[in-house]
Amino acid sequence: MCRSIKVLRRPGTPRASAEELNAAALQFVRKISGYRQPSQANQEVFDLAVAEVSEASRRLLDSLASPKKNSAATGSRQSTALT
Repeated sequence: MCRSIKVLRRPGTPRASAEELNAAALQFVRKISGYRQPSQANQEVFDLAVAEVSEASRRLLDSLASPKKNSAATGSRQSTALT
């Protein structure tokens, strides 16, 4: 089930949508709980777990620093510093 997890953060791509985050959270909760579809008795806590994982994922993605890009200026400064 988790072999096809989609990467939701790639440089230069649009922000992950709420639907993408929810689908990833659902997949994660299914894997952890062992339920593809929970019983009626467990539906409420299952749905709450999906919502919490989705919210935590959004906070994580929003908080991550963008990767630094190597620029020609950075490269020339390094070569000058080494000489």
